[in-house]
Amino acid sequence: MSTLRPLNPVKLVAGFFLADKKLAAPFLTAAQKRFGPVDILSPWFVFDQTRYYEKETGWPLFRRLASFSQLVAPLALVEAKLWAQEIEQQFTGPDGARRLNVDPGYLAAERFVLATGKNFVHRIALTQGVYADLTLIYTNKGFQTLPWTYPDYAGGDIQDFLLQVRKKYFFDIKRGVSGAL
Repeated sequence: MSTLRPLNPVKLVAGFFLADKKLAAPFLTAAQKRFGPVDILSPWFVFDQTRYYEKETGWPLFRRLASFSQLVAPLALVEAKLWAQEIEQQFTGPDGARRLNVDPGYLAAERFVLATGKNFVHRIALTQGVYADLTLIYTNKGFQTLPWTYPDYAGGDIQDFLLQVRKKYFFDIKRGVSGAL
């Protein structure tokens, strides 16, 4: 029989993409009001692995990721996903089109997980229609993709950013940083 132990806290990460970079500042302001200060912000990445979102969000698309300073419980992913849907609604255009796509996730020592509302064989149901999508695993001093990893998360730029976040995560663990989510 296994012994149940408290879950380790995780580092909340919000990826977002948009065509109009001017929306990034108000989005980040809203995110920090909800989740606390951003401690690491990625550079801009071109999001060109798919044109699926082009009609709704415009083109070209740009991606950025932000990690937040306070560590949270893994199930905070549900709240982050529900908030992401609300904030996307706030950023819709006059025609009702989504101008901002937000992908909340978390980083733990051994994995990177994204939240989604879409069920699939490898996704684990959490609650309120939110699923956890195991996106990357950490092994052999780096992130490893899985057959279902989104192409942009499979790329070196985002993985390099997540390695920085992972270093900060261990620093925060040692300091005992945690949040209320």
